[in-house]
Amino acid sequence: MGLHLETVTAQAGSFTLTADLHIAAGARVAVIGPSGSGKSTLLDVIAGFRGVQSGRVLWQGVPITGLTPAARPVSVLFQDSNLFPHLTIERNMALALNPRTGTLRPVDAKRIEAVLERVGLAGFAPRRLSEMSGGQQSRAALARVLVQGRPVLLLDEPFAALGPALKVEMLDLVKEVAQAEALTVLLVTHDPDDARRFSELTIVVEDGSVAAPQPTQALLDNPPDGLRAYLGQQHR
Repeated sequence: MGLHLETVTAQAGSFTLTADLHIAAGARVAVIGPSGSGKSTLLDVIAGFRGVQSGRVLWQGVPITGLTPAARPVSVLFQDSNLFPHLTIERNMALALNPRTGTLRPVDAKRIEAVLERVGLAGFAPRRLSEMSGGQQSRAALARVLVQGRPVLLLDEPFAALGPALKVEMLDLVKEVAQAEALTVLLVTHDPDDARRFSELTIVVEDGSVAAPQPTQALLDNPPDGLRAYLGQQHR
């Protein structure tokens, strides 16, 4: 069981993505490859932002290909945090829970506070982004997706703009939460060090072709030619 892309083909203009792979539930997987290779398109297909021409996407053996993004068991964290700066963190998270109305029920308030505590932001519900540091804003963005309680988390380079220390801090936090909540996580990154730190498995995407997950350490220690060229490594 887990996440299965079954002979999927997807189009983005003249670009074609192909994928046939399985990711076990609870796995942490890095997605690496050159710019324009199809990494974000892969996430869009899983999240439902882009349809498929053929094949199926399944979660726990159940097809989700025809479901809207809101109906899928998937949440996405982009580099743009998707937080509204004029609203409090609590209101931002209430919109994540109830997108149509933003209604904040008592049970929601308790859930929001619990998730904020989980990411190290206990007591931050009434604050706005302007009152928070960059690291705190990243934690709030993570809390916004976690509060939805979906088992699949897609990370599209959400920490790329952070400094090295803050990025490591956020990767470690996501890893900790993913382990505690048994989340299935796909992390798009350009940095092999991110993959080594975060993911036991890595997917290489090259020219629209999505490879099956491979053990991260072994893959990066002896990369195939395309990945080796991307990483700027010399042949041994």
